[in-house]
Amino acid sequence: MTPRSMALTRQLLNRPLALSSDHAHILGSMLRNNGDDYMLFGPPSDLEQFIAQKMTTRVDNVAIIKISGILLPGGSGCWWWPGATFYDDIGTAFDVALQDESIKAIVLHIDSPGGTVAGCFDAAEQIYQARSQKPIVAIVDEMACSAGYALASAAETITLPRTGEVGSIGVVSMHVDITEALEQDGIKVTTFQFGARKTDGYPTTPLSEEAIKAQQADTDRLGALFVSTVARNRGLKPEAITEMQAAVYRGQLGVEAGLADAVMSRTDAFTDLLKNL
Repeated sequence: MTPRSMALTRQLLNRPLALSSDHAHILGSMLRNNGDDYMLFGPPSDLEQFIAQKMTTRVDNVAIIKISGILLPGGSGCWWWPGATFYDDIGTAFDVALQDESIKAIVLHIDSPGGTVAGCFDAAEQIYQARSQKPIVAIVDEMACSAGYALASAAETITLPRTGEVGSIGVVSMHVDITEALEQDGIKVTTFQFGARKTDGYPTTPLSEEAIKAQQADTDRLGALFVSTVARNRGLKPEAITEMQAAVYRGQLGVEAGLADAVMSRTDAFTDLLKNL
């Protein structure tokens, strides 16, 4: 894997993202400056052990699953990226903890600005459907925004520290248009296609008005799915979620908004779980 690898970065291009606005801005800036996997996610390291074991820590019959960095679809295979977590890996680690009879509770230890929509809601649904089987607690440390919050909301309870952030319940799509850059470099791209909509979203094709409307409509549908999921998970009215306009709430404000249950440090939250288990 070389520093110029784009395998993970491509997963963020031309697809809906449930990513906090700050990180979306940073992502856009990095892409404009030829960002690659190394720049966005840090250097990979090869693991000899199963990825689910790497993600999970066991303390007093409680499984702590670490969810950090940008969330991506699929699995990581034999690589561990410190700046990213994959939905399939979360699902595998969660299933292992759920099926282990010696595990009495599951903690989602979350520090994530969000990631791709692809894979997000299936992972959240997997967690939500397991509520009746074992206590599931989300401990935010320090951020659970956008897709990260979708996963947190699936837990029975959510705690965050005084400086922690929750929310950003929204969806963003970005289209990369490189036509002007190609023109400046003297490169002309000729596209042959079957189907008028085939190249909608291609970086070498400017977006038509119809394509823009279609992309916005798709983003709206995904946003509505996000709202309904969080509303169900947290017992809130969808209108209340929509009125938040994807705002981010810190500490006690997150509790007052109904997006968290208590303001506690990660240590206090874990101690409280053990005491009430």
